[in-house]
Amino acid sequence: MTPTNTQLATLLVQAGNRYDAATGAISMPIYQTASFGHPALGQSTGFDYSRTSNPTRLALEETLAAADGGHRGFAFASGLAAIDCVLRLFAPNDRLVVTEDLYGGTFRLFEKVFRPLGIEAAYADTSDLGAVRAALADPRVRGLFVESPTNPLLRIADLRAIAALARSRDVLTIVDNTFLTPCLQRPLDQGADLVVYSATKYLAGHNDVIAGAVITRTPELSERVAFLQNAVGSILGPQDAWLTLRGLKTLALRVAKQQENALAVAEWLGSHPHVRHVYYPGLPGHPGRDILLREKSGWGGMIAFEIDDPARVPGILAGVRVFLFAESLGGVESLITYPAVQTHADIDAETRRRLGINAGLLRLSIGIEDVRDLIGDLENVL
Repeated sequence: MTPTNTQLATLLVQAGNRYDAATGAISMPIYQTASFGHPALGQSTGFDYSRTSNPTRLALEETLAAADGGHRGFAFASGLAAIDCVLRLFAPNDRLVVTEDLYGGTFRLFEKVFRPLGIEAAYADTSDLGAVRAALADPRVRGLFVESPTNPLLRIADLRAIAALARSRDVLTIVDNTFLTPCLQRPLDQGADLVVYSATKYLAGHNDVIAGAVITRTPELSERVAFLQNAVGSILGPQDAWLTLRGLKTLALRVAKQQENALAVAEWLGSHPHVRHVYYPGLPGHPGRDILLREKSGWGGMIAFEIDDPARVPGILAGVRVFLFAESLGGVESLITYPAVQTHADIDAETRRRLGINAGLLRLSIGIEDVRDLIGDLENVL
């Protein structure tokens, strides 16, 4: 019962406020129940058991589907649980072309869980259309898994072009849109088949819930994902669904402020003598920036930067007072992370070195604080 024919910000603000017709509650109630009574033999209220469906979770799922322009949305216990569900669409001996510089937890899932089951990942630079075309030539490829922007180097894929390539070969395109959210990028509009999120990040937005999501493009995919969600059971509980639903109400405002702050911080870092390189799609010259401009997408709130002397890293991490030295991203608070030993530790050292995830690389998740305090904090430690 999400509002139709509205702008995205309006849809998000009103998420869940028309579901309880009996009381007219503006805030979606938390249906903290495992099971539901039946009116009579052979009859159902539409809800039977909360693993299969729960009213609070359904309100969130319908909002997520509407926000991304999808057929259905599915809420999971974490972002990795969401990706795990999607990978179960494939069978042994299937191969997926996968973004090479992706989140370390996703890499671990591919390599330590699914490769032993016979589902292989072939890593490619998905910001290079030629590399994607070459990787898709393998007849075993049944899926294309793309992060764009990538984590942590913020490489940009031409989603429209690679989704068209994949479709011509009957290959499913899956896009992890965690960094940009539907406020800044809608992969289904560009031809993707499924979108996945760590809803822990921007969607929920307050670093107080672990959640994941899958959005499907077609009824067929919806049916398959719904079966897997119910069969495997890694669903989001009603309390966490409510927290995520509440977070969505301010998503458009938060993302706009985070992006505004991030651009200012990235520009400041770019002029600092101790900063060797800044990775931020909003900066002129960032590879793939023209793609985001063409698609009317935004830059997001994530920045990576490389300092001139890796020996300075411990002092920077210990010295920040506004930024928090913590993993995760996308919340209202600004965080600083050291990818080589935190988010990407599961990727071997040689691969990290080749990709540019080196000992001098730091990642920032920019929050909604006063940008003068963020820049001042970095100035003090740099």
